Amino acid sequence: MTVLGLWGRRAGMFGSGKLRRRHWVDGVDKLLWWIPLAMIFIAGILIASTQRQADYADWYQHWVTAAVGMAIALLLARVPLERISSWQWPIYGAMVTSLIAVRIVGVSALGAQSWINIAGFHVQPSEFAKVAAILLLARVLSRHPVERPVDLLRPVAMISVPWLLVFVQPDLGSSLVFGAVLLVMMFWSGMPGAWVMLFMAPLFTAILAGAFPWLLLAWIPAMGWLAWTSLPWKRVGLAVVLAVQAAFAMATPWLWNNFLQPHQRARLTLFLDPSQDPLGGGYHLLQSTVGIGSGGLLGTGLMHGHLTLLRFIPEQHTDFIFSALGEETGFIGSMVVVLGFVVWIWRLLQIAGKARTDYESLVVVGIGAMVMFQVVVNINMTIGLGPITGIPLPWLSYGRSAMLVNFIALGLCASVARRGVSAQGSR
Repeated sequence: MTVLGLWGRRAGMFGSGKLRRRHWVDGVDKLLWWIPLAMIFIAGILIASTQRQADYADWYQHWVTAAVGMAIALLLARVPLERISSWQWPIYGAMVTSLIAVRIVGVSALGAQSWINIAGFHVQPSEFAKVAAILLLARVLSRHPVERPVDLLRPVAMISVPWLLVFVQPDLGSSLVFGAVLLVMMFWSGMPGAWVMLFMAPLFTAILAGAFPWLLLAWIPAMGWLAWTSLPWKRVGLAVVLAVQAAFAMATPWLWNNFLQPHQRARLTLFLDPSQDPLGGGYHLLQSTVGIGSGGLLGTGLMHGHLTLLRFIPEQHTDFIFSALGEETGFIGSMVVVLGFVVWIWRLLQIAGKARTDYESLVVVGIGAMVMFQVVVNINMTIGLGPITGIPLPWLSYGRSAMLVNFIALGLCASVARRGVSAQGSR
C-alpha cells in the first residue's frame, strides 16, 4: 500500500475532519501523473528552441493541447472502465469509419494521407485508433483469453481491419504499433511465450532472407522445433509454421525488388550507413546523431543548442525532438527522460497487476505496450539504430492528436489505478 493510501485509511479510522477533507489525495498517483507532466514542460522549451529561427512560433500550442488533454484525462479518471466497455462496438465502428474517411477526404502531408481537416484542425485518426483498438482487444481477450490456437482468430481479426487501413495510408510506424500492442496483450491474457516468438518469426525470416539468407538453414528448423514443442497439434502446427516461414523466405526478395520503390528501400536500410546518401535520405539521421553527440555529458543548455538554432534537422520538433533533448541536456538529461519512461511503464505494470478485473488489467498493459514501443522505436531512430518510421516520442513530440491520445490513455490508466486503491482501502 502507498503512503497516501495508508494515510487515507487512518483518516477513516480516527475520524479526523481535517484528514477527511483531504481524502481525495488517496486517488492521486504521483508517478503516473507527474512524469508525463514534467516531460511536457521540458518538451515545450525544446520545441521553442527548435523554432528560434523559424518564421512561426507555435511551441506554446504544445502546452495548450496538454492542458486540454489534462482536462480530458481528469474526467476519464473518474469514470469506471466498465461504462466505457459498453460502448466498445460504437467506438470500434467510429474508428473504422474515420480511417476509411481518411482515404476519401483525407489531407496528405509528408508522403502520407493520414489527416482529416476538422474546423481548421488536422486530426490524425490513426492515433485515436490505437486506444480504440486497445479497448476492444481488452474486452475480447478478457472474455476469450488466448489458450488455444483457435483463440487467436478473434483478436487477430479485430486488429487486422484498423492495421490494414493505417498501413495503406501509408503509415508504417503506426501500423507497427498495432502489432506490438496485439502481441503484448495476447501474452498478458495467457498466450505462451513460445507463441509470441512464432508470431514474430516471419518478420525475422524476412530480414534474414534479405540480409543473411544462409542463416535461414538454422532459423527455419529452429522455428519448426519451437512449433513442435509448443503447439497442441504438433504435425499440423509444424507444417503450417514451416510453410509460412518458407513463403516469407521466398517472397521477401521478390517483394523487395518489385513491390517497394527505391526510396522506400532506402528508408528501411539507410540507417545502417546513412553516409551513402548524406544530402538525401541519410540527412536526418546524420544530423540527428551529430546533434546528440555534440551535447556531450551535460549538454549546451536549454535554448542554447547550436544545431537546433540553425535548424539543421527539418521537422525537429516532431519526430526528432529527442535530438534536441540530447544536444541541449546532454547524456545526463537524455538518460533522465529514458529513466522516466522506464519508471512510468513499471508503474503501469503495478497498476495492471492490482487491477480489479482482467479487462482493466489488459487495458493498462495495452497502453504500456503502445507507449513503450513508440519510445524504443523513436529513440533508436534518432540515434541511428533503426530506420525512420515517423513514430512520435510520447509527451515530447509536437502533435495535437498524439498528445490528446496520450492523455486519454493516461486517464484510462488513472481510472484503473484509482479503483485499485479504493479496493485496497475497503479491505
